[in-house]
Amino acid sequence: MPQESELNYRERATLRAVALGTAEITCSSEPDLFIDGLACCDQTTAHQLANRGFIVPVRAGRAGERVPAIISEAGTAALAAYLSATIAA
Repeated sequence: MPQESELNYRERATLRAVALGTAEITCSSEPDLFIDGLACCDQTTAHQLANRGFIVPVRAGRAGERVPAIISEAGTAALAAYLSATIAA
């Protein structure tokens, strides 16, 4: 079973996309992710990353409102851990 900080390919790709700075997330219990104004094609991965605290809204908003999204410190650390493990291998 993967550890909490381990990321699969889709999770890594989604985090990299959010890190580019053009992501938005809806304010809800199961937030939807948008990249460059388009709905993310893998909302299940987006939900998992948000629930794990790896993608977070920049600010609070009304229910259903889209707000800018960023990769959190935990998301950055998980991505860095993957890169370090890959380089070490």
